[in-house]
Amino acid sequence: MQPQRRTILHVDLDAFYVSAEVRERPELKGIPVVVGADPEGGKGRGVVIACSYEARKFGLRSGMPISQAYRICPQAKYIPPSWGLYERTSEEVMATLRGFADKFEQGSIDEAYLDVTSGAADEQTAVKVATAVKSAVRQKHGLTCSIGIGPNKSSAKIASDRNKPDGMTVVPFRGVRGFLSPLPVGVVPGIGRKTGDFLHEKGISTIGQLQALDGKQLLTWFGKNGVWLWGVIHGEENVEVRQQEMPKSLSVERTFKDDATDFRLVRKEAADGAAELMRRVKSGGYAYRVAGIKIRFRGFETHTREKTLVSHVDDEEPLKEAVEGLLDEFEASGKPVRLIGVRVADIQRSASGPSRLDDWTVT
Repeated sequence: MQPQRRTILHVDLDAFYVSAEVRERPELKGIPVVVGADPEGGKGRGVVIACSYEARKFGLRSGMPISQAYRICPQAKYIPPSWGLYERTSEEVMATLRGFADKFEQGSIDEAYLDVTSGAADEQTAVKVATAVKSAVRQKHGLTCSIGIGPNKSSAKIASDRNKPDGMTVVPFRGVRGFLSPLPVGVVPGIGRKTGDFLHEKGISTIGQLQALDGKQLLTWFGKNGVWLWGVIHGEENVEVRQQEMPKSLSVERTFKDDATDFRLVRKEAADGAAELMRRVKSGGYAYRVAGIKIRFRGFETHTREKTLVSHVDDEEPLKEAVEGLLDEFEASGKPVRLIGVRVADIQRSASGPSRLDDWTVT
């Protein structure tokens, strides 16, 4: 028995962090904007978290060292991240998107899958729904989004990136394989640089070339993941939109402008990071059972430690106590610290439910 054909929208908010900043500060509109660490005239530490489309035209991208970004585009406006603003804005937009969906799955802070099958059984009707979604996001929240429409999650996600910003791309419901065929293998969710390099070594650069392979070859190369990949590239992936999906972990990392030699500063940054992390935990309505740290010394020597609590909790004190205790191991080393991170894992839905982001101060 053939599974029911579904109609999936993948909604991707355009340059979300920057767009949220521009909405609050209209003077930033139309200019290169970088969210990230202080570039300090090209001597700063840290990375680009996000950048506007105007900045991308200069070759800037997320994850780039902030010093490199400044050398390429010193005229850009560099601003620190406002996590409270992004979280509050995301929650508001996601609430709007839920209203259009039979089933809703938030993929990250700025993207979501909407199963709209009951109200859109074909491409034409799906376009009308997607147009209404785009209009609602723009009118209610002052943001734009790009939407991919397809009969499954993977094709919709690939499509949403084909026409950015503020675009809409429809995958023919009976022609997914043909739509995917000319595209580069790197657009497939899950194919990263390592797998991409492996495929290029095999002379494979397009999805069509992957489609031409026998399924057994994908199994040989990728094991059980080859089954999933075969379904994706042939347009037959059938993973359901899952509501209320929990993140596996949440983390915050801080890179010091100058390697910290005073461990009191390391503890202070860790405490601040824990407070920031708990804001995200509470805003999502989560509880955690594992608390951990990541510490990187000069020379990129990196260590991670974690502690499992007796039960799931949703308050800050156990996290701060665990972080303080885990840091004790490293204080006597005397080594300069480059980075400190705080992490929670084994996450589940909190019995007390999510906190309103409006309750938190936006920084």
